[in-house]
Amino acid sequence: MLLAEISYSPIVRIDIGPLSVSPHGIFTAVGFVFGAWWFLRDARRAGLPEDDLVAILYRAGIGGIVGARFFYVLNHLSSYESPVEWFKVWEGGISLLGGLTGALLVAWWSARRRGVDFWAGLDLAAPWLPLGIAVGRIGDIIIADHLGQTTDVPWGYRCPDVVDVGRNVGSPCPPGEVVHLTAAYDLILSLGIFGIMLLARRRWLRRRGALGALLVVLYGLNRFLLDFARADDRRLGLTGSQWAGIVAMTIGVSGLAWLASRPEAVDDEADAPASGDEVPQDGSDGQPPPTERAL
Repeated sequence: MLLAEISYSPIVRIDIGPLSVSPHGIFTAVGFVFGAWWFLRDARRAGLPEDDLVAILYRAGIGGIVGARFFYVLNHLSSYESPVEWFKVWEGGISLLGGLTGALLVAWWSARRRGVDFWAGLDLAAPWLPLGIAVGRIGDIIIADHLGQTTDVPWGYRCPDVVDVGRNVGSPCPPGEVVHLTAAYDLILSLGIFGIMLLARRRWLRRRGALGALLVVLYGLNRFLLDFARADDRRLGLTGSQWAGIVAMTIGVSGLAWLASRPEAVDDEADAPASGDEVPQDGSDGQPPPTERAL
């Protein structure tokens, strides 16, 4: 075998003067901005209102932070001695699925208030969400966070001989033992989902909501499978992320089945001009080319 194990010294904190920042937070922010930039580029081409989308993304970012902490605390409730500890975010502890859930719920609410088509926006964002997740996972690998169960695979990560969570490693692990580096798995799988989204969007972008539903199914499946390697609290044999993954897959598959039951003509009708709308005299339909439409 080429590798007996992976061993490196995690960089858990970076001191910048009086401040101390974590690569985890840095790459999470970079992943969000990176994915948002590509999404806004596509939305601009599709003719969606950019000012409204920027405001929605800003609120979704806040919703993601709140959701990430809320769902982590909910999944590790027995680890806290008092409700005061729930708010000690500087001690770490966030949930990616919780962050995605919070961000999407706030984005849906904000889009409705601003009269923006949430589902059209989600379809356009579908490829860039997993790409942003992949970028964010780089930070988890740097600090050795989200470490999994012990393993003998040649790409396992060897924990430090002395484990001091928050100082020389990002999450608890058995000293000197080799464990799954699950953040790296999620990075690779998220890039795979990103590739699938790029391939699927050529056809599915015209079916409003289909690309977003497919993303929900694929990432839910990703987390369901990934958590078999995670060392996390389990309820009825599964982790909280696995139960959330099952819910996500159920919602996504139900959405795809509902969309498949609708005649294709329904999508075309949505593109037709409403009664009383002006139709250009040059014979065009007044819409951008199909590849640039939001629906």
